[in-house]
Amino acid sequence: MLALPPKVTDRAFRRLAEINAGRTPQCLRVAVEGGGCSGFQYDIRLEEAPEPDDLVLEKDGQRVLIDPVSLPFLQDAVIDFTEELIGARFTIENPNATMSCGCGTSFSI
Repeated sequence: MLALPPKVTDRAFRRLAEINAGRTPQCLRVAVEGGGCSGFQYDIRLEEAPEPDDLVLEKDGQRVLIDPVSLPFLQDAVIDFTEELIGARFTIENPNATMSCGCGTSFSI
């Protein structure tokens, strides 16, 4: 079965556009690193430009970047933006994760 790249929701692209409004546009970097309470953790941050080997997911001039090392961990995942009572944040719904931490940024495979 062919693995699919991550999907970015319209809500996540809209929030990135809001962040970038009135300033030099930044890209949203989504990466997976070792560590966290479940073995892996997401690193979500803004960056100026993609690296040459990044997967670039783009809509309406907004770009989400994923490096080739993180890509296998994020296949078929959904990158979204949620607003809850405890705060607003970018989230990852990852079908590859067998367990995740309550913090939402740590997971295991």
